[in-house]
Amino acid sequence: MVPDGGKKLPGTYLSDKDLRALPGLVEHTPEAKYMFSAGQAQSRFLQGLREGRILGVRCPRCGRVYVPPRSYCEYCFAPTGEWVEVSGEGEVHTAVVSYISTFRERMEKPEIIAVVRLYAPGYSGKGDEYEFPGMFHKLCGVSEEDVMTGRVIGMKVRPRWRPPEERIGSVTDLECFEPVKS
Repeated sequence: MVPDGGKKLPGTYLSDKDLRALPGLVEHTPEAKYMFSAGQAQSRFLQGLREGRILGVRCPRCGRVYVPPRSYCEYCFAPTGEWVEVSGEGEVHTAVVSYISTFRERMEKPEIIAVVRLYAPGYSGKGDEYEFPGMFHKLCGVSEEDVMTGRVIGMKVRPRWRPPEERIGSVTDLECFEPVKS
């Protein structure tokens, strides 16, 4: 039921000063630190990155390969389990030039971000050009113009790894994907 017989009730305008004077207003920005478990599949994937290897899982029912790995197949819902190592080599499926950092600040030098279709042993693609094991990561060794003109699409790439002593078990252990030299 609407108060006052359905009539619109008058409101009271509050200025910024009025809002700040309200009791209970807290002017504090909390610092929240989060820790979460990567889970069984992601933990093994991250350990593989630390070792300089890209790991995925294969569905035992339909044969799809997932990189990054998942605990179950998204298509037939079977638990995955067979771990496969992909070479890391692949081809650029799509790419974009980013002028904004992850901190929402304009970058002096833009980064190129790509979706890389990875070559997985024994994986046929199941007839869908948008279904493939792959990674969303930085692309280096190409120009903004290469991206803008579409020259990077289909380009053969390989991973560039950080030195082993700098790896921490993170996607940043893989510095970027770079073009394969002919």
